[in-house]
Amino acid sequence: MNNRPKVFCVGFQKTGTTSLFAALTTLGYRTAAVVGRDLSADELREHGAAICIDIARVFDAAQDMPWPIFFRELDAAFPGSKFILTVRDSASWFRSIEGHFGANESALGAFVYGADAGAPVGNRERYIEVYEAHERAVRAHFAARPDDLLVMDLATGDGWEKLCAFLGAAAPSEPF
Repeated sequence: MNNRPKVFCVGFQKTGTTSLFAALTTLGYRTAAVVGRDLSADELREHGAAICIDIARVFDAAQDMPWPIFFRELDAAFPGSKFILTVRDSASWFRSIEGHFGANESALGAFVYGADAGAPVGNRERYIEVYEAHERAVRAHFAARPDDLLVMDLATGDGWEKLCAFLGAAAPSEPF
């Protein structure tokens, strides 16, 4: 168990991160979830990477925010790790984010999308721009290391077969 590489889901929330959390847990990974909800955007900017690195030391995997933002730092801190970019159509993703968070501003939202965009309502263009730029940045970062990055689109049917092949694990008999 401990000789497996760490796994980091670097897809934004509402791209299948909860399903991936369940899948990784089923495969025996101790998986961290959201961290830093009690921090300000400035604290996340200044200390978020270090906090995530410290937490990752005691977990096998991590997913949800703000983990995706720190993919470069996590890659440097944990050589040989596996990264999973969960993706979703941008318009569908935004509808889900807006439906989930609405006009509720958060420090985490301000950190990711900008101080003037702490909530999705009224910030569609900014959210989609940040979401798409993140996806491009992750793909570019791992372009020369395709064995370290798995792109999964759960909405199109990606599941156990793709995930388990990437992780070198046997697929469970239960549905993804």
